[in-house]
Amino acid sequence: MAHDMNRRRFLGLGAGAGAALLAAACGAGGSGGGGSADAKTLNLLCEGGGKAELQPIAEAYQKSAGVTVNLVELPYDGLFNRLTSELAGGHPSFDICAVDAVWLPLFATKLAAIDQLFTEQVKADLFPALVKEAGTGGKFIGMPVWTNAEVLLYRKDLFENPGEQSAFQARFGYPLAAPKDWKQFTDVAQFFTRPDQKLYGTDVKGAVETEWLAHVLQAGSPGVVLDDSGRVIIDNAQHLEALTFYADLANKYKVNPAGPQQTDWTAAQNLFNAGGTAMTRFWAHAYRQIPKDAAVAGKVGVAPMIGGSAGVAAIPGPWYLSVPQAGAKKDAAVAFIKACYDTNALSLQSSLGLAARKSAYQQYAQQSGYESFGPLLTTLDAAATRTRPATPHWQKIVDGALIPMLQKSLTPGADYAGLLKSARTQIEGIIK
Repeated sequence: MAHDMNRRRFLGLGAGAGAALLAAACGAGGSGGGGSADAKTLNLLCEGGGKAELQPIAEAYQKSAGVTVNLVELPYDGLFNRLTSELAGGHPSFDICAVDAVWLPLFATKLAAIDQLFTEQVKADLFPALVKEAGTGGKFIGMPVWTNAEVLLYRKDLFENPGEQSAFQARFGYPLAAPKDWKQFTDVAQFFTRPDQKLYGTDVKGAVETEWLAHVLQAGSPGVVLDDSGRVIIDNAQHLEALTFYADLANKYKVNPAGPQQTDWTAAQNLFNAGGTAMTRFWAHAYRQIPKDAAVAGKVGVAPMIGGSAGVAAIPGPWYLSVPQAGAKKDAAVAFIKACYDTNALSLQSSLGLAARKSAYQQYAQQSGYESFGPLLTTLDAAATRTRPATPHWQKIVDGALIPMLQKSLTPGADYAGLLKSARTQIEGIIK
């Protein structure tokens, strides 16, 4: 299940969130027997960035409840493999696990129901898309602990320059500002594309699928790739409209650097931080991780993700805490997960700085240095924001159909409709 840089570092975990270490580096892993031996110790399996998010909560819980939570950190693929083998074997060495959203459908039958945690008050303080995703097969199997979404990062030094403002107004007939919709985004991207100055309006990421899928939702599609009943809808009008907007940025308007087929999250982030693009649609956590010596440091503004006919929309990148059905200490595990919800705001003080509760983000949104939180709240709470489809085949769909299709679309003269129809055939073969 290869995630590469496509999702591994950015759907809630972020580039540079911490090198993936062996379990021994941050906690006792255990082997077999349903988790740690004594009642005052819990083992929690997590991925690289997960430790940073959970550490302050675990420390607070030890002080308040007297329970030690060992954060057993594994590389992304290592975590997936260990969960797969131990959940299937029925003798997990852990009491709690951090689960990437795309894994929930795969592990659903092996995870315990935690319905008691999802009171009406709790659900009201979580983003609707996350509540929906946490429920599988009529039960809640994961509590979101942090989430992310793409917002718009832009260079304030360019947007607030009086000369640039005057020139933009003269050319397009309206004031220069952070774009809110596809047309404005295209106009601004064209305006700032100046290859002779090594400046481009934006990037186009052909090596990842999430950004295009956000535009699919902005176009009003009832889902991305599949609808709620599992029917393939990748060739509907909204997918085509979004692909046309997305690929035309490169093919028609040429507002991005060369090589969009190979541009992934890391390349786009480095390009923006170096001052090579005026705007980037990017995961909100990146705002607080701009290096102090970066060319754009102190010059970046943040706005909600752009919108289409259905308004603002994004694909959230949440992680969930779950309890193995075969776990020996379910009650203690559920108690810690409740504490993670109750003290969710502590995660915002971590190096990654992400949470899941609306109220947690709202606590910080007006504080200096947290300017990305307001736009992130707006984007995550938008009516058209939806999660990826709940299918155990999702990663095969991404690797086998979506990314190859996107890369082929980023060629002048590409047949967008034909590519989507071909992808439909591929996906139907994957899910049959």
